[in-house]
Amino acid sequence: MANTVKIGPTAIGGKAPLCLIAGPCAIESMAILRQAAEALLAVTEKLGLGLVFKSSCDKANRSSLASFRGPGFEEGLGMLADLKKEFGLAVVSDVHETWQVAKAAKALDLIQIPAFLARQTDLLLAAAASGLPVQVKKGQFMAPEDMLLVADKLASEPNFAGLTLVERGACFGYHNLVVDLRSLVVMARSGWPVVFDATHSAQLPTAAGSASGGQREFIPALARGAVAVGVDGVFLETHPIPDQALCDGPNQWPLAELKPLLTELAAIDRLAKERVGPR
Repeated sequence: MANTVKIGPTAIGGKAPLCLIAGPCAIESMAILRQAAEALLAVTEKLGLGLVFKSSCDKANRSSLASFRGPGFEEGLGMLADLKKEFGLAVVSDVHETWQVAKAAKALDLIQIPAFLARQTDLLLAAAASGLPVQVKKGQFMAPEDMLLVADKLASEPNFAGLTLVERGACFGYHNLVVDLRSLVVMARSGWPVVFDATHSAQLPTAAGSASGGQREFIPALARGAVAVGVDGVFLETHPIPDQALCDGPNQWPLAELKPLLTELAAIDRLAKERVGPR
């Protein structure tokens, strides 16, 4: 059984219900953040799922210099802090540099390390030292066993407050990702909650030339498989109109279609726990 990690008012791992980590890929406006928060709260409360709201303040790893990055790190943190206060949500966003960690810790409930930076020791240690739990995306270039070493790095900090490990697919040639469900079992050996990123696993990195493409239609199948394995959480980027999103639209899930997908996932989660129990 995975250790339970407290993320603001939400728990993940252990005997906690399946947790949804979701929101628009990048912050576009306060109106879109509010629209997403209202929809996510309504469906997770109805289904009895945990919820952590995610949106990026500054997408520093976009493919092109011309790509939309968000409102900026500090302005974005302020917007997430306002959303947290208004809706009582736990919130998460990413950091890309060590100097950002202290500022992020004042606004967020969970600090995320992007996949491209999953092996950056100084950034990992700074995040663990913040006193907040840390979420690390597995690099597309990493084996699942490598994430056990990431967990060891984080746990070495005296202020360590727990972590979640996220599977988001592995490079399969150029512009393509595949998901090996065995990786979920391997990462669970860390003893910490495992999260499946269903939307980035459907991404086609830089397949659109100056931006990433995606195969949104495969998100439900990938998510169902991961929940059946027994993950503790599912990561979904969602947008009111994904085809008009300023970042990662092709692999964001429509906000209006969340309820049927999450209803399926909640049912599979219950069945998986009844048959095999928590890990």
